[in-house]
Amino acid sequence: MSMLTIAYAVLFYIAALVFVVGVTRKVRIYAQTPAPLKIPTTPAPLTAAGVRWRMAREVVLFESLFKSNKWTWIFGWLFHVALLLVVLRHLRYFQEPVWLPVVWVQPFGLYAGFVMVLALAGLWSRRWLVDRVRYISTPSDHLMLALLLAIGLSGLAIRFLAHTDIVALKAFVLGLMRFNWQALPADPVLLLHLGLVAVLMLIFPISKLLHAPGLFFSPTRNQADNARETRHISSWAAALDKKA
Repeated sequence: MSMLTIAYAVLFYIAALVFVVGVTRKVRIYAQTPAPLKIPTTPAPLTAAGVRWRMAREVVLFESLFKSNKWTWIFGWLFHVALLLVVLRHLRYFQEPVWLPVVWVQPFGLYAGFVMVLALAGLWSRRWLVDRVRYISTPSDHLMLALLLAIGLSGLAIRFLAHTDIVALKAFVLGLMRFNWQALPADPVLLLHLGLVAVLMLIFPISKLLHAPGLFFSPTRNQADNARETRHISSWAAALDKKA
């Protein structure tokens, strides 16, 4: 077994561990952080069912972003939908036999890669061309978009320009899952693509990409506007009341 295979196998084990532990820790922190005030963004629903419906619209349609800026909404929504299709397409590398729904999504996931790259280019252009957005953009914002764009472009290059041994790649991925390492193809573009994915997994728990799970814990979104009907007491305050 080559040192290249060993290095990438170890890299992905470390990246997966950091990703799972880091995201789990952050979600736990989000869940335990008290919300001392009723601060839903109005107009807000008055019932728990209304809150669930609002969250569903936010997750699926990006409702608040649509109301804020249509161009940002278009690029952002297209990127997330395309990313979902691309991820679903990549599930074939982790399954044997491949599930039928994953087979069905293959052609859609393939061309979704182009949509993802174009949407990322639009979002990054916005960081440079819109004055108020350029003013508040930090180096990490640009680096994250550059990383995602590089992952998308290298993935498309593997499919359309620098073809690799897909059978060997799948054997490598399945071998990682089963702790039975298989040789990794030594194609430069593939190695670049996999390395960038590993970097994304490593920095995900400390990046702004945590808005994905964080959305569900945002008090401006997950609270009902019932401050007049029901007294809101945060968990830590309730515990103090019981002790008193």
